[in-house]
This record gives sequence, C-alpha cells and structure tokens, in this order.
Amino acid sequence: MFTDVLIAVQLISAIGMTVFVLLHSGKGGGLSDLMGGSMGSVAAGSSVAERNLDRITILLAAVFALSSIALGLRL
Repeated sequence: MFTDVLIAVQLISAIGMTVFVLLHSGKGGGLSDLMGGSMGSVAAGSSVAERNLDRITILLAAVFALSSIALGLRL
C-alpha cells in the first residue's frame, strides 16, 4: 500500500519535473518570452515567473529524489 503511494508520488513528480524543465528558458526564450516579458527579464536579470519556475523545479526534484531513496530502501 505504502509502496503504491510512493510510486504514484514519484510518477507525478517525474512528469511535473519534465514539464517544468521544458518551460525553462534556453538561449532563445521560454516561459518569460511566452508571457511577453523578454525585455523585463533582460533588464531585471530574471523575472518573477522564472524564479518561481526555478523554485517549483527544485521542489519537484527534491520530491523525486526522496521518493527514489524511499523506494530503494523499501524494496
């Protein structure tokens, strides 16, 4: 039962992490350019959307890592 929950958490975090990594801006653009913030992000360093995107991606990576460790210890 607990293993099923861990697998579900890991699957959701893996899919979410994939989506949020793809939303990050590369050399040409990303989420900030999609929302029309290309000029503001150049002047300010990074936009609020990009910082929040970084935070969510780090959180999902931590959840994925912890669920991987828990599954490894459980199995």
